[in-house]
Amino acid sequence: MLLGLAACSNQITGSDAAGKAALVDAKIAAAANGDHRSEKNRARNAYRHPVQTLAFFGLRDDMTVIEISPGGLWYSEILAPVLKDNGQFIAAGYDVAVPGQPAYRYKQTEAMLQRFANEPEHFGNARVVPFSPPLSGSLGLDASADMVLTFRNSHGWMRDGIAGQVYRAAFDVLKPGGVFGVVQHRGENRWLANTGSDSDRKISGYLPQSAVIAAAESVGFVLEATSEINANPKDSKDHPSGVWTLPPSLRLKEVDKEKYLAIGESDRMTLRFRKP
Repeated sequence: MLLGLAACSNQITGSDAAGKAALVDAKIAAAANGDHRSEKNRARNAYRHPVQTLAFFGLRDDMTVIEISPGGLWYSEILAPVLKDNGQFIAAGYDVAVPGQPAYRYKQTEAMLQRFANEPEHFGNARVVPFSPPLSGSLGLDASADMVLTFRNSHGWMRDGIAGQVYRAAFDVLKPGGVFGVVQHRGENRWLANTGSDSDRKISGYLPQSAVIAAAESVGFVLEATSEINANPKDSKDHPSGVWTLPPSLRLKEVDKEKYLAIGESDRMTLRFRKP
């Protein structure tokens, strides 16, 4: 009898968890396709697979989630609405108090703060933590976040020699059991392998999956799972201007434009790490 009750309880618990996950997936889909996003951003859902990616990372709507270097807020536009009622979204944007950074960084943080303030119906209680390593390198109080995410940033951190510091900051801010989710352009990097020139360092954008895994494991993360959600087998990874040859950048403008549009966005790794 007790075994039967236990089995029944487990079934209810499993069903409840599945139901909650489905509700979160629905929230993600609604945010990803919301009118608060530009038509251009919504069109990129086909390449960036936000519902599947965030489900793979295990996003719940009651989490405290930090996105490092959110750029133009492509993912922030999705994360903040999902989290605004029950959780907390935090954008780790460039620290405007750090002098001597490229001008776009100050403008980007200003635009982010303004948008958060102007759209409370979408961004709710979203916060910004200043983050410009190596001089400003903390993501918040230790063990205060459930999930830290970064999308297509690791190549820049490795190029600048700060990947270890960024990954360590992610590790420190996460609670034990917390998730570090990484999406990154995937491919050979000749500069990283010491077989290319300085120009390779500046234009590639690709990283070997093994290099990203090694960097995360070196600060204490455990690789829990990988996914091919964001893979693109059509990406040959040998483009004149690296990943920026492909959409959405199309750095060569009209040169072979149709060819690169047919390839689509870059091949990407999707990695889920956990803090023990």
